[in-house]
Amino acid sequence: MKLTLRIWRQRDAHDRGRLVDYPVEISPEASFLEMLDVLNERLTTAGEDPIAFDHDCREGICGMCSLVIDGTPHGPEKATTTCQLHMRKFSDGDTITVEPWRAKPFPVIKDLVVDRSAFDKIIQAGGYITAPTGTAPEAHTLPVPKPNADNAFQAAECIGCGACVAACPNGSAMLFTAAKITHLGLLPQGQPERYSRVTAMLETHDALDFGGCTNTGECTLACPKEIPQNVIAHLNKDLLHAARKPN
Repeated sequence: MKLTLRIWRQRDAHDRGRLVDYPVEISPEASFLEMLDVLNERLTTAGEDPIAFDHDCREGICGMCSLVIDGTPHGPEKATTTCQLHMRKFSDGDTITVEPWRAKPFPVIKDLVVDRSAFDKIIQAGGYITAPTGTAPEAHTLPVPKPNADNAFQAAECIGCGACVAACPNGSAMLFTAAKITHLGLLPQGQPERYSRVTAMLETHDALDFGGCTNTGECTLACPKEIPQNVIAHLNKDLLHAARKPN
C-alpha cells in the first residue's frame, strides 16, 4: 500500500507545531505503530528527527498508544487501540492525518506525545482503601452480588488512555473518573471511603481544567474498552449521596 501520512510535528510545548506529509509504503498486515516504526527508521537513517509517539505493550492493554487518526481517537475501528489497528482498515492511496490528543490538561510534550499525568492526580486524589485485604480470601467469605461484580469488572477495564477526553467536545474526563469510582464503589472493599473518594476525585478533575460532562456520549464511542456511559450515572448517584451525608 502506498499512503501519505500527514503527521503533527511539534518540537516542544512552546512550539506552534504543524502537519508534515510523509509518503510511506507498507504491508496491509502491518499494524499502525509498525508503520510508524518503519517511517522512523527511514527518518533516522536519513539523519532526520524521528516522530515521537507513545507506545508500550502493543497488546491493547496499557493505553499508551494515544493517537487521533483522521479525527478519531485510536482510529476508525471500534473498540480497538491504535496498537491493535492494522493497515488493512485503510485503502491504497489514502492520506491519513495523525495528531496527538487535544485537551488543555494534556499538553503536548513533543510531536504525538502528550503529558497525561493529570490522570495520575485524579487517581491519587481517590486515596487508598482502609479495608484490610491480606491474602486472597475464600470465594464465599466476601459475597458480592453477580450484577455488582460484573459491572465492577467492566469499569475496571478502563486502561486510562484518555481517548474519552480527546473525543469529548468539552475535554471532560468524566468517563475515566467515573470508571475508577464505579470500580471500587460496587465492591465491599471500596465502601469505607466510597463517598469521600467521589468528592475528592471529582474536585481534582475540575481543578485540573477538564471540562464538564454534557452527556454527548462521544466518550463511550471512542473508548477502546467500551466503558459504558452508565458509570457516569453511578458517579452522580454517589456524589448526590455524599452531598446529603452529614459530616
